This record gives sequence, structure tokens and C-alpha cells, in this order.
Amino acid sequence: MLSSIRRLALLVALSAVSPLAAQAQQKLKYPKTQADEIYDAVQKPAVPVGGVQAYADYLEKNQRYPTQALRSGKAGTVSVTFVVEKTGSISNVAVTQPVDPELDAEAIRLIKGGPRWTPAEHKGGKVRQRVTVPITYQQPGGADGAAPAGAAADGQAPKPATGTNGAPAPTIVKAEQPARPVGGTDAFFEWIQKNQKYPALARQRKVEGRVPVEFVIQKDGTLTDVKLAGKMLGSGLDEEALRLIKAAPKWEPAQFQGQPVKQKMVLPVIFQL
Repeated sequence: MLSSIRRLALLVALSAVSPLAAQAQQKLKYPKTQADEIYDAVQKPAVPVGGVQAYADYLEKNQRYPTQALRSGKAGTVSVTFVVEKTGSISNVAVTQPVDPELDAEAIRLIKGGPRWTPAEHKGGKVRQRVTVPITYQQPGGADGAAPAGAAADGQAPKPATGTNGAPAPTIVKAEQPARPVGGTDAFFEWIQKNQKYPALARQRKVEGRVPVEFVIQKDGTLTDVKLAGKMLGSGLDEEALRLIKAAPKWEPAQFQGQPVKQKMVLPVIFQL
């Protein structure tokens, strides 16, 4: 009798353990790399911390147009793909649709410097997700009539467009005529060079570089709200860049639905000894 009871207890114990053992064996069948799988489609996609609008604002505010690309008329949309990790950081940043080496490099810089993301979720857990964001570069007064990022009727910011995987695209407003310097971009940069006064301190210290300056082209073509839009160089170069833009001649304002509209622009002032 005692032997039968012991056998019965052993069977009960084995029946309780066997599901766990089966689960353990089942887990061993999956390769360890499964945890590192990168998903393209998930139940809950990754989103930028702060929301899509905040991310679009970041892209608009921090986007820079490389001087050489601007002068040579390079434009287009650079598709940048990256992985949002389970921690919310991004990795594997790469250009999948190149346009120009300088524009491609600037698009990568813009994405790498962006805010963290809220990671994607799939089947109840956080997963890695591949995201693609298009970065558009449009020449002032471009032939296709697209205004640079940030142009909006009556100064009202338009809603951001959406790229693949629900990621925001830089804000673009199709205008009949984007804002452009009177006489063209080359004439504007020639005016900058002609009227530039290299600060004595910067010359003494041999400081040179580019100072990105943000400004708004008003409906009458005047340039207002002039401010620095990047890292300061110091030695008087930042102040000189602001002075130049404030003193610059009027632009031809952007046109939207036949009416002049405000437009924000970021251009670099180059200092070279």
C-alpha cells in the first residue's frame, strides 16, 4: 500500500514538473538571435518621445542646407533608415535613397542628433523596429514650386506629413513661388561676401567656419526674427553673421494660392581666411 502511494505521489510530481520541462526544452529550440530580430511591422509602432509634431518641429528647426549643395543647385529627398532599439535609442542609421554626398551626410547628422523614441511593442513586449524618415531639401525658388521646410500661409505652421512606418516627414508646403533672394541665390551670397567684415579678434585667432542663421521672410520681403540656429563660433563671428542678415536686401516673398506668405529660412554665413 505504501509503495502504491509513493508511486502515485511520484506520478503527481512528474506531471507537475513535465510542463515546465517541456517549456524549457521548447525555449532551447529558439536561437538566441531571435531576441535581436528587427521588425518592419508591429502591433504598436515606435514613436518619437514628445510626439510626431515635436519631432517634425525638431527636423524643421535643426535642418541645415550644406552651402556647396545649395550653391550647386542640389536638391531632393534623402531617405534615412534606422533601428529604434528597445531602450528608445536609435542605431544602424543609413541612407537608403541617396541624393548628394553632402545632403546625405547632413540627413544622417540630423537623424542621429534627434530625440529618443518610445520603443515599439509587439506581442506584449518591446521589440526593435526599423523606421524610415524622408528628409527633403528644396532650393529657394526651386523649379518644382516647393517651399523649403517651415513655409506656411500667414505664418501658421502646417501639419506634418507622414513618412513610412508612421514617421513624420519634414513639413513642406507647395507654393506657387517660394521665397528667393532678389537676383538669385548666387547674388545673395555675393552680397554677403562683399559686405562681410571679418572681426579682428577672429582674424587674430584664425577662427573660421560657418554660422547658420535663421530668419523669417515677411510678406513684403523683409528679413526679420534673425537669430543663430547652430553652434556659436565666437570671436565676433556670430555677431557679424547676424549683422549681415539683418542688413541684407529684401527677398521676393513666397506665394501661396496667389498671395504672399511668411517663410522661415536657415542659411549659413561662411567665414574663411
